[in-house]
Amino acid sequence: MPSMENGSSDVSRAEEIKLQANEAFKAHKYGQAIDLYARAIELNAQNAVYWANRAFAHTKLEEYGSAIQDATKAIEVDPKYSKGYYRRGAAYLAMGKFKEALKDFQQVKKICPNDPDATKKLKECEKAVMKLKFEEAIAVPESERHSVADSIDYHSIEVEPQYSGAKIEGDVVTLDFVKKMMDDFKNQKCLHKRYAFQIVLQTREMLQSQPSLVDINVPDGSHFTVCGDVHGQFYDLINIFELNGLPSEENPYLFNGDFVDRGSFSVEVILTLFAFKCMCPSAIYLARGNHESKSMNKIYGFEGEVRSKLSETFVELFAEVFCCLPLAHVINEKVFVVHGGLFSVDGVKLSDIRAIDRFCEPPEEGLMCELLWSDPQPFPGRGPSKRGVGLSFGADVTRKFLQDNNLDLVVRSHEVKDEGYEIEHDGKLITVFSAPNYCDQMGNKGAFICFEAPDLKPNIVTFSAMPHPDVKPMAYANNFLRMFQ
Repeated sequence: MPSMENGSSDVSRAEEIKLQANEAFKAHKYGQAIDLYARAIELNAQNAVYWANRAFAHTKLEEYGSAIQDATKAIEVDPKYSKGYYRRGAAYLAMGKFKEALKDFQQVKKICPNDPDATKKLKECEKAVMKLKFEEAIAVPESERHSVADSIDYHSIEVEPQYSGAKIEGDVVTLDFVKKMMDDFKNQKCLHKRYAFQIVLQTREMLQSQPSLVDINVPDGSHFTVCGDVHGQFYDLINIFELNGLPSEENPYLFNGDFVDRGSFSVEVILTLFAFKCMCPSAIYLARGNHESKSMNKIYGFEGEVRSKLSETFVELFAEVFCCLPLAHVINEKVFVVHGGLFSVDGVKLSDIRAIDRFCEPPEEGLMCELLWSDPQPFPGRGPSKRGVGLSFGADVTRKFLQDNNLDLVVRSHEVKDEGYEIEHDGKLITVFSAPNYCDQMGNKGAFICFEAPDLKPNIVTFSAMPHPDVKPMAYANNFLRMFQ
């Protein structure tokens, strides 16, 4: 008899905890919500709602691998629970796995045949899969592909007399031009395509000649700033420069990937970063993130934004230039900086990273994939990735990599953090994220790290989000995908 009472008290306690989790979710405290749903599941694992709700919270933190696992569990507990399929379908979508998503939305429709929302989403998903099939059918094989950059002659593009925006005189990008361009962007004016082409093509030429792992030398007494993800938040990028000075030879920066997507001012961000690179190559270093890729840009808004503000040709051109971005940097042979993280195998040397042929779309496994996608975990060893791509790695993995390569510290980005940064792995790994109030809803701070040579002690500066014009995040993303945000 007591066991029955225990059982019913567990069930009612689980329900109380679920309500607390729902409150945390509503307050955008998704990590807290996940922990609370986990407690509810411990007390009553046979409630599909808890699994599906936790899946939704994982989706909000871009932990799509974990979301798929939880939604699958909800379906196992109750195969007729439509939300389980719905949450899993949304997570598959977020990963660009449209065919798997389609199967789940077909199940939702089967369970809820009269639900207009389910019907609408299924139709949109079918359209997306058809479009994907069409694109695959007409795609030119890699070996026959010509560089779009080679077909562009920006000198021959006419600048209309009524154009009053920033202009590049001749071939040299000057600081005056970059400042004027940034002012125009602040006032939501576009840059003329002629100058946009010039900036992107000149940047491509510079990046092409760089190795996959770039060595940065900071002289004694000089400083160097590392920024994390900016994700199309142009007004926050401007704020970084106001707080810390514009990029220059004396004030150099490294932007550590994920310049674009999600935020709806990605074109302004990328053209600003590229323009500084053209103005003074040693003033700004740029690393590739997992969002500098065609599949992500298709889903998370950059492709649509480029089409809207520039042209179709620029979509192809940016995809080409992103393939030229270096994958990692080392500062003074001591600090390893990479967008995502470390590897599924021990013994990876800096020379292995230098040897990566990076001029391609990111593969789904291997060193390049792991550099762009992996995340640290609080316990030792390695585990599956919460994202469903790459892996999770512990403090022992970080320590061994640093020892093997005679390094002191790993700096990476890739994950939103409440304070804009987090120090983990016995102080040997720092995550830095520079998009405050990410997606206008996370309420997090942004941060950047200043290093001064020779000791390279990290000095972390945090900052809050700036107001921006009323354009929502993902404004240029596929309508279908916006339904799930």
